[in-house]
Amino acid sequence: MGDILGGFEQAVLLALIKLGDNAYGRAILKEVAIRLNRDVAAGAVYATLDRLEAKRLVSSRLASGTPARGGRARRYYKPEAAGTIALNETKATLENLWRDTVWPIGGQSCIYLPAQALRRAL
Repeated sequence: MGDILGGFEQAVLLALIKLGDNAYGRAILKEVAIRLNRDVAAGAVYATLDRLEAKRLVSSRLASGTPARGGRARRYYKPEAAGTIALNETKATLENLWRDTVWPIGGQSCIYLPAQALRRAL
């Protein structure tokens, strides 16, 4: 088993899986922001995509430009088998880590607080 994926890497890979053939830059950015329930910098998404591609967990292809885009090409991304395996291994590792831990930590009221509000409250 390799290193477990970080939370942001997981969000990006899960966005690629959800978006399927429509996984390109802006669509990925929007899906990651929805999944994380916060604003996300485009640079963070693109840096993560580059890192995942360097690890061979993701691949990309450049599609031909369209008149609507002024002829500019669009890069599409897809998870590779190794990326799917890494996601599954990460989920299994995290589930194992949390096994036998009473949740939520800090009591019932924590379930309803967004992470940012919880950090402020603590």
